[in-house]
Amino acid sequence: FDLSLRSAVSIARRLQDPLAELVKIEPKAVGVGQYQHDVQPKRLEESLHGVVESCVNVVGVDLNTASASLLQYVAGLKSAVAKNVVAWRDEHGKFSRRDQLKKIPRLGAQTYIQCAGFIRLPDGVNPLENTPVHPESYELA
Repeated sequence: FDLSLRSAVSIARRLQDPLAELVKIEPKAVGVGQYQHDVQPKRLEESLHGVVESCVNVVGVDLNTASASLLQYVAGLKSAVAKNVVAWRDEHGKFSRRDQLKKIPRLGAQTYIQCAGFIRLPDGVNPLENTPVHPESYELA
């Protein structure tokens, strides 16, 4: 496509879901100020990674639209498991309940407990699926 069309699509995607687009950028490519080159690259990358992870976990992630690159920032999910989540979704369709995550290969009970509160399902069976309320607390909520 023409450069102007690609630019327009890029801007539109950033407006639709800024966090999903941010995680696609290498942390070192994000301009953080004129002194970023004075910081050790490894420490800068670790710090930026921590900030992005914190933002992702505060905002939450729509399980049915998130890419693997976004899911890997959710607490407990590593790159391989994030890819397994996307592969499962591609094969079986949309998630309707958080507990369906337990069917994902290499996503064990502890990982489920860690990540479930940061996952959102706007069209979930239970309205609490789209909140930060952890599934263990549904009955109480």
